[in-house]
Amino acid sequence: MTAKEFFNLSNKHILVTGASSGIGRATAQLLSKLGAKVALIARNPKNLRSAFDSLHGDGHSYHINDLNTGDEIFESIRTIAQEEGPFDGLFHAAGIFSIQPLQSLKCKKLDAVFDISIKATLMLAKAFCYKEVRNKGDISLVFMSSVAGLRGQQGLSTYSAGKAAIDGAVRSLAVELAPRKMRINSIAAGAIKTEMHEKIVKHLTKEQVEEYERRHLLGFGYPEDVANAATFLLSDASKWITGITLIVDGGYSCY
Repeated sequence: MTAKEFFNLSNKHILVTGASSGIGRATAQLLSKLGAKVALIARNPKNLRSAFDSLHGDGHSYHINDLNTGDEIFESIRTIAQEEGPFDGLFHAAGIFSIQPLQSLKCKKLDAVFDISIKATLMLAKAFCYKEVRNKGDISLVFMSSVAGLRGQQGLSTYSAGKAAIDGAVRSLAVELAPRKMRINSIAAGAIKTEMHEKIVKHLTKEQVEEYERRHLLGFGYPEDVANAATFLLSDASKWITGITLIVDGGYSCY
């Protein structure tokens, strides 16, 4: 199979969460450009519709869901699959960024972060265990993580724990789901220039932002940088890769 054929996704149906903005939106756009049929999930109706309208080609769908419903998540995915057709892959980009000093931490905030990170990860993976949700060929599930799960930073214990949990789950899920022809991987991203990123840096001084960017040897990243990595893991070009956390951080974790 040629490189061009590897990245021809015209035979794939991909589910993308957090698709209304940032990394999720950029990935959905790239997947559609490469021929995939994409089902978008997000909680903001206006932004979700805008993301849907930006896709290339046709046959796509969008669905409003905040993915914090626990056991009901896999039922929602089954319903989408019944309406739109079974899936060949998943990119779970939805998430909540939380800066929370330990002294002021409340369980409610902890639950909110874990609901959208590790709980949703496991429930989405569970949904793909059902034959009516996935197609018969090889399936690829990709979960968005962060270098925060690999490197310590003040005030990020909750966020870091949620992302580290995803990376840990990926390795066991890869073992458990391999007999079903399912590959499971995660992407640990560094600082990406999204709306969330802008909200974070506006609370920092100019010097702090410069130091933060300096630690990214290649500078801050863009949503498209992660979209490229996600698309690779969702494509047949990565058919012998499973159980890994792919670091896409512009060199941040070298420190």
